[in-house]
Amino acid sequence: MKSKILDQEMLEKMSLYMIQNKCTVRQLAKKYDIPKSTVYTKLTKDLYKQNFKLYLMIKEILSTNKQERAMRGGLATREKYLKQNK
Repeated sequence: MKSKILDQEMLEKMSLYMIQNKCTVRQLAKKYDIPKSTVYTKLTKDLYKQNFKLYLMIKEILSTNKQERAMRGGLATREKYLKQNK
């Protein structure tokens, strides 16, 4: 993966993309070819300082994604055990 420094303009562009598409951190990282840990850090720490309104919208999306992730994990585990018992 390429290492890119995220400036304020790029961070806002990424934030708006995430808000418009309701995508996950992983999907956003893949689109912009940036490590997902960097995307998450920039969206939670740097955006908080640079654009608080955008941060609040991103925080809501991240919270939703986290809830959905827990549900998907539970469903995947259920499917795994159902396949094993057949």
